[in-house]
Amino acid sequence: MPSAALPVRVRLIAPLALGAALASAAVTIPPAAHAAAPPKSPVAVGNGGAVASVDADATAAGIEVLRDGGNAVDAAVATAAALGVTEPYSAGVGGGGYFVYYDARSRTVHTLDGRETAPLSADAGLFTENGVPIPFADAVTSGLSVGTPGTPATWDRALRQWGSRSLGTVLRPAERLAADGFTVDQTFIDQTAANQARFRDFPATRELFLPGGSLPVLGSTLANPDLAATYRQLGREGVQALYAGDIGADVLETVQHPPVDPASTRVVRPGKLAAEDLEQYAVRQQRPTQVHYRGVDVYGMAPSSSGGTTVGEALNILQGTDLSAADSTRYLHRYLESTRIAFADRNRWVGDPRFVDVPTKQLLSQAYADSRACLISDDRALTSPLAPGDPTQRPAEGCATGGTAVPTGYEGPSTTHLTVADKWGNVVAYTLTIEQTGGSGITVPGRGFLLNNELTDFNFVPLVAGVPDPNLPGPGKRPRSSMSPTIVLRDGRPLLATGSPGGATIITTVLQVLTGRLDRGLTLPQAIAAPRASQRNAAATQAEPGFLALPERTALEALGHAFTSVAEIGAATGVERLPDGRWLAAAEPVRRGGGAAAVVSPSP
Repeated sequence: MPSAALPVRVRLIAPLALGAALASAAVTIPPAAHAAAPPKSPVAVGNGGAVASVDADATAAGIEVLRDGGNAVDAAVATAAALGVTEPYSAGVGGGGYFVYYDARSRTVHTLDGRETAPLSADAGLFTENGVPIPFADAVTSGLSVGTPGTPATWDRALRQWGSRSLGTVLRPAERLAADGFTVDQTFIDQTAANQARFRDFPATRELFLPGGSLPVLGSTLANPDLAATYRQLGREGVQALYAGDIGADVLETVQHPPVDPASTRVVRPGKLAAEDLEQYAVRQQRPTQVHYRGVDVYGMAPSSSGGTTVGEALNILQGTDLSAADSTRYLHRYLESTRIAFADRNRWVGDPRFVDVPTKQLLSQAYADSRACLISDDRALTSPLAPGDPTQRPAEGCATGGTAVPTGYEGPSTTHLTVADKWGNVVAYTLTIEQTGGSGITVPGRGFLLNNELTDFNFVPLVAGVPDPNLPGPGKRPRSSMSPTIVLRDGRPLLATGSPGGATIITTVLQVLTGRLDRGLTLPQAIAAPRASQRNAAATQAEPGFLALPERTALEALGHAFTSVAEIGAATGVERLPDGRWLAAAEPVRRGGGAAAVVSPSP
């Protein structure tokens, strides 16, 4: 989040007179003139590897590791750890995510499911009391919403399997950043302000993010010595310090006995997370989803994420339309209809495959997509909520539809995404999260990180009575996600990789970037910057002001599309291998304050 236009960073040292109790708390101070913030640019081109994230400090951490000889996996973990410092409301040690990796030597794509899990004691009634769902806001800010963190285990598994550096080595840039502090920008202030009321109710959160009881000051420096110490311990002892050690013990104490300010009137329900949940947590390595589209192969995350299946189905639905030759109205109409249909199927069929029978292969089949694509007419928009098809049955003659429509549940718009490539041609697309902006709002005292509220991604009760719901809570179950880290290969070699935050809008953002780049002749930076709209089987399509200002809006409304305005959708990043072998890194020019792209050796 730091910007080159903002004042610079300095190291923060708490005066000894304040005592040990405050020595670890974050404080903001005006920056001095002798320490320069990292440069921030949304586009970079060059050799030696590339990193794109939402934040300049995090991107710089990844570039540092690449420059020191690390590979894409090493740099991805370093970047993610730095985002835990500068984007603490979106990701960190207390969360989870999905890691997609292209191995240049074997020309294969691998994925890690590091999604958080429900406690082993959980059941379908986790978020109900006396048979009634508890209020969503109460669930968010509670120990009840905290799933077993998967991020540290993901870092460890990725490094052990494909990395070339130790966890301690790649955590050092983030450890240093947490100790020295980062420059506070307007996005960080706005996100803090949106959470100010609940942050005040947890002393550890208040001390860290509301220094002196107030919002941090624009251009000041925020340091997190507790997180620096946590990273140092993880680097020294390994991730078992969380899954079977004293960091984990502190997590459990915080979840089971939320440390609420005694003066607060907020009722914060305790959680059920237990030692056995931490001890038994395991990252899943699984086959990626794959569809062939316009001569390239698109790889993504299989369930528990719905990203790969939903993006893949939408691409297959679009296969039969020459989007490159379509006028812009027809392109946008077909794009919106493809996600309307794909979300209808996603909502009915996708959940954690260890608990429900997810027809992944059928959802990704071209035959099934064709049986759904024929619902689309160029004369009128479909009406939502649209009923799902049944991919478990052989497609009948005509268009596949039937059953009862299932709405799209709420997912927080937070999360963060990073994309990395190295000089050997390895690529990582990694999306990670703590769910809501600010997660549960609960910081683990003395540890410097927020806990997730990931379990609120479950449906609290079936969304439609009498219709099987694949996304209800269960013991050790992963809640359904929309995270869609994606890698695109041409002839077995990387063409591009991309992903985005944004809850359920992640899927539509990734699809829009892909079709913009692959079909509409946009460069990757142009595809990322283009105004967005997100149709998720709802009566109205969410759209950014820039999209609503397009001349095509009138024609789309004449077809029956309805729109509702939202400030912004997603915050994508990506990398692309150019024909001459150089890497292009791209991030948002404006959304979330603009992202940061960099390469090891820039070139014109």
